[in-house]
Amino acid sequence: MRLKDKVAIVVGAGQTPGATLGNGRATALLFAREGARVLVLDRSADSAEETRAQIEAEGGVAAVCVTDITDEAQCRAAIEQCVARFGRVDVLHNNVGIGHGDRGPGSLSEEAFDLIMKVNLKGPWFMAKHALPVMRTQKAGVIINISSIAAVCAVGLFAYKVSKAALNAMTHSLAAGNAKHGIRVNAIMPGLMNTPMAIESMAEASGIDRGTLISARDSLVPLGGKQGDAWDVAHAALFLASDEAKFITGAILPVDGGQSARIG
Repeated sequence: MRLKDKVAIVVGAGQTPGATLGNGRATALLFAREGARVLVLDRSADSAEETRAQIEAEGGVAAVCVTDITDEAQCRAAIEQCVARFGRVDVLHNNVGIGHGDRGPGSLSEEAFDLIMKVNLKGPWFMAKHALPVMRTQKAGVIINISSIAAVCAVGLFAYKVSKAALNAMTHSLAAGNAKHGIRVNAIMPGLMNTPMAIESMAEASGIDRGTLISARDSLVPLGGKQGDAWDVAHAALFLASDEAKFITGAILPVDGGQSARIG
């Protein structure tokens, strides 16, 4: 098992309802299958409990922590809960990202911009801020931030792009500042994914038929003409969390079927 005896916090380990699996839930399940004890963190108690139940049904170990990551006090409490329950924090997986109300810079509201920044950037910072002292004491730890190829590709969502580009920069900063403590910090940039947050949410917001939306998104992917799924992100996260990546820090890994390769 690649994460045997490790303790992992998976932020956003619940998911939007839908026909497929979300990135956070897939990662939590995979980490548990590979031997990690998992703190399932989500703002939705019901969704987090569903993930916990799935992990335990497979013989894994998990606990739930209902947390609003835009509240620093709740983030600090989540880290404290993990240490109290499992004794340590080996992996912090920051799987968060919203684009609600996002538009071009000329029509985007200040309220929508601020909320997107609070969730996508401040939330991962709050979690890292309070996990780092624990990891420094351990002289080991891994932080994985889920970014997006929107950070490097042209998209119409202004605040989302800015937040994910900033998350990449934060990843580099944390990696450089904590390498001497034995802590690795990396990011994953998913491309077009067939997940509930991407498909069901977008279909509802746009009024486009689900099947039509999937086909349109598939056609934009160079590798195989098909979107990725949550397991693609989860397996990349497992590699970065494992000792197989012990010499990798500060990396920004595209998991996008070649979309970002079109740049340059």
